Amino acid sequence: QVQVAESGGGSVQAGGSLRLSCVVSGYTDSPYCMGWSRQAPGKERERVARINMQGGTSYAESVEGRFTISKDNAKNTLYLQMNSLQPEDTALYYCAAGNTWYGCNNYWGQGTQVTVSS
Repeated sequence: QVQVAESGGGSVQAGGSLRLSCVVSGYTDSPYCMGWSRQAPGKERERVARINMQGGTSYAESVEGRFTISKDNAKNTLYLQMNSLQPEDTALYYCAAGNTWYGCNNYWGQGTQVTVSS
């Protein structure tokens, strides 16, 4: 059974940084795609960034240049380095693993809270 577990959320002031981690276990091989999404209160879930097996990445326009997604293949661990955080980045951040680039969401974690104060 595939399990996805995030960690690293917290509270920071605007302009600060946080790094999220996500461990994916239970895959027979490795997921083709891993990514981060977020959901703020009253808003729809938004895909933030994703990365595929070859290292190809994609970012939401709202985080481009501030967030960096990376992974450690040997550990099946995904990271999201978040710099220059703003109050609008406040959300529950979810990690996901998937079998296709466009889906990238077959399996979800429980989420980790990121709160940015002004």
